[in-house]
Amino acid sequence: MAGDTPVSITLVPQDWQFDAARNETLLLSAARAGIVLPSSCRNGTCRTCISRITGGQVHYLIEWPGLSAEEKRDGYILPCVACPQTDLTLENRAARRA
Repeated sequence: MAGDTPVSITLVPQDWQFDAARNETLLLSAARAGIVLPSSCRNGTCRTCISRITGGQVHYLIEWPGLSAEEKRDGYILPCVACPQTDLTLENRAARRA
């Protein structure tokens, strides 16, 4: 896939889908699609937006987001500083429609 081709995000358990740009955070892409993910600091430290990916990959805008190595290994991400690299499935039970 080309670098500017949007990727598809599936949000569970809601079973909502939205497109995301590879150079835009998941938090912002969700907002553009009318989906509100919990957030506060928007810089990877407060962990309010913590979510889990069950498929796919992200890259981070900061060197080390506020996650432990174990959390990262278990698929947890911070959507406020994570950009999708591939189509992915994102789990966030607190997400809601705007």
